[in-house]
Amino acid sequence: MYFYTYVLRSGKDGKFYTGCSDNLKGRFEAHSRGRVPSTKSRRPLELVYYEACRDRKDARHRESYLKTHHGKMFLHNRLKSYLTGCKNL
Repeated sequence: MYFYTYVLRSGKDGKFYTGCSDNLKGRFEAHSRGRVPSTKSRRPLELVYYEACRDRKDARHRESYLKTHHGKMFLHNRLKSYLTGCKNL
């Protein structure tokens, strides 16, 4: 079983949401359908990045890291060509 750390981008405000789940497809569908309070008003959402981990603890640790200043810099560099013109990281 894998655990996923993921990053969504809001089509409404261009901002990012970072989360963690053991069911990436199901969790993304929940976000997209407005079933997650923290992203309900920010739809439509786009999955822009994810990582798979073998352990829930590792996935949660990675989620915490990606929410830090250095984690956001990592994402910006990792997605540089994809996010050209995006300034909301």
